[in-house]
Amino acid sequence: MKPILEFKNVKVIYDYNSKENALNIEELIIEHGENVAIIGPNGSGKSTLINLISRDIYPEPDENLVYRIYGRNSWDVFELRSHLGLVSPNYQHKVEVEATVLDTVLTGFFSSIGIINKGDVTAYMIKKAVNALDFFGISGLADRLMTELSTGQSRLVLIARALVHKPKSLVLDEPTSGLDIKAAYIFRNYLTKLADHGTNIIVVTHQFENIVPCIHRAVILKKGKIFMDGKCDDIITDDNMSDLYSMEIRVKKRKIGFTVELNEKNF
Repeated sequence: MKPILEFKNVKVIYDYNSKENALNIEELIIEHGENVAIIGPNGSGKSTLINLISRDIYPEPDENLVYRIYGRNSWDVFELRSHLGLVSPNYQHKVEVEATVLDTVLTGFFSSIGIINKGDVTAYMIKKAVNALDFFGISGLADRLMTELSTGQSRLVLIARALVHKPKSLVLDEPTSGLDIKAAYIFRNYLTKLADHGTNIIVVTHQFENIVPCIHRAVILKKGKIFMDGKCDDIITDDNMSDLYSMEIRVKKRKIGFTVELNEKNF
């Protein structure tokens, strides 16, 4: 099986006058079967990396450039969604319209905001959409309007939307942003359930609590470059995280994942 991502000599220039890079990745390879957390402070390049993965932006030309997803350099966006699903809170604001939950999940088949022609929706699509909602135990919300849902419910609907194609991998951008403690806890449990069902999980986040036990590798970004890459237990340590954030940090590993504490002396 080809790697999920294979990026080498990937550069995105932030300022052409100064030639400042928003992202400069010498090598990043995520293999099939890996569950990975990509973490880093604000401004580290996480959003730029998400946009590269979704093909919303492209890297600078380079004779040594490698920019592949599942072994391919070019993708049709509809075909890509059947391999790599993407969930972002930024998209959540777009779908919070007067549309039902079921219709919102069905838009995953068309990579659209709404369903332009309901005649294009097949019985097979409806069955797949309901199955995706069932996975999260929210099929009872199928006829509800998106505007009537909580933030946590909406986030699960977005993942159901991404799953209708049964993608091999799921990329989650700041998945618990805007969720309360209970909703975030429920959401993280579903990440483990997805991984147990064979979906590769890539979580892009600045919240260490999102590094759930099924995630064993962490790629840490700092100032647009890969700062560290390795097993979570090896690199998510007090010293490394203190170095990353330039302040004293204590890391604790719990059953449900990692937590961090700041030393009061920092303030």
